[in-house]
Amino acid sequence: MLSVLSYGRLVARAVIGGLSQTDSRDYSLVTASCGFGKDFRRGILKKGMCYGDDACFIARHRSADVLGVADGVGGWRDYGVDPSQFSSTLMKTCERLVKEGRFVPSSPVGVLTTSYYELLQNKVPLLGSSTACIVVLDRQSHQLHTANLGDSGFLVVRGGEVVHRSDEQQHYFNTPFQLSIAPPGAEGAVLSDSPESADSSSFDVQLGDIILTATDGLFDNMPDYMILQELKKLKNSNYESIQQTARSIAEQAHVLAYDPNYMSPFAQFACDNGLNVRGRRKARRHHSTIVHRGRIHGLEPACRDVANLPLEVMNCFNSCWPG
Repeated sequence: MLSVLSYGRLVARAVIGGLSQTDSRDYSLVTASCGFGKDFRRGILKKGMCYGDDACFIARHRSADVLGVADGVGGWRDYGVDPSQFSSTLMKTCERLVKEGRFVPSSPVGVLTTSYYELLQNKVPLLGSSTACIVVLDRQSHQLHTANLGDSGFLVVRGGEVVHRSDEQQHYFNTPFQLSIAPPGAEGAVLSDSPESADSSSFDVQLGDIILTATDGLFDNMPDYMILQELKKLKNSNYESIQQTARSIAEQAHVLAYDPNYMSPFAQFACDNGLNVRGRRKARRHHSTIVHRGRIHGLEPACRDVANLPLEVMNCFNSCWPG
């Protein structure tokens, strides 16, 4: 989930936003994050915003707020490769490009593409694969621009209902689209998709909208109605309430992932494909997850001085609400 849900790693950085320029009609995201890394009972944050095999970033530049999540493919561990290295390096590169202003708000796929090709040209060898989702809020146009590759994704909730969501990209069951870097000479043997293959969308957002971005650890374990039930508990627009709601969702997904009798969305999808499983999965039960949730905030000029305040939190959510 993007506010970060990694099974066993929890602690993230949240940024409560203000704007450095613009007028009172501009929007801003208030964010928080949380993570559980696989095979861990308590949340431990790796260097940077990395939880287990998953990673995320939150960045701002002038008139845009940008969020990203990536899910490292755990199968690389069988070959002695740390799956988190690829996802975390990809997200750190995206974050740097945003902070340097080397992106166009209306084209998040451009951020993903430039980052990936930088990794390909990296002098330090980097192997691995990852899904990715990047969401950009254009504060001035009040539009959200998205790019999603694979089975990470986002939800936009308004008035207690999902009004926008990403579409999963799967080659076949449990094989999502992914960016990859293979060892020299093995490029053809490793599944790899082009960043330009990411599903892109743009749409208007409103004050009070809740934006949740996450890796598949959330969506595999919790159907929409469960997520919405938790989001309905968010009554206040203060940061503490957002953090609490985010943590609640992350923890619930974590608990359900370990329930062998729970018919999760992933288990149902497996059954639909002729497999008999319960819970999230058997072979990959301990899977990292990242969750970001936030609410769009109508920023008043008096609030501008709170831009980029760092906070330590247990969950990462992005939300938009009236000031």
